[in-house]
Amino acid sequence: MDFLEDVDESALEGAELLSESDQFAIYAVGGDTYLLLQRHEGTPWTALRMSGDGIFRIGGLVVDAMRHVYRDVAAQLSPVRRR
Repeated sequence: MDFLEDVDESALEGAELLSESDQFAIYAVGGDTYLLLQRHEGTPWTALRMSGDGIFRIGGLVVDAMRHVYRDVAAQLSPVRRR
């Protein structure tokens, strides 16, 4: 896995866009290599370059982190806690 600073948009020519949101995108760049790109308008674009295996492993970690965040938010919104 590599961290890429200041990714130029032209470097993505020929890459396949797999998914995107308003600030993030995932590109397949060939050779079982993927870029998780942060493309925030006010800053230089940055990316993590990783293998397909890395995508699966990081995906599992992100799901675990989302569960943790959800539990914290749900606990704060619980009717029992709001009393």
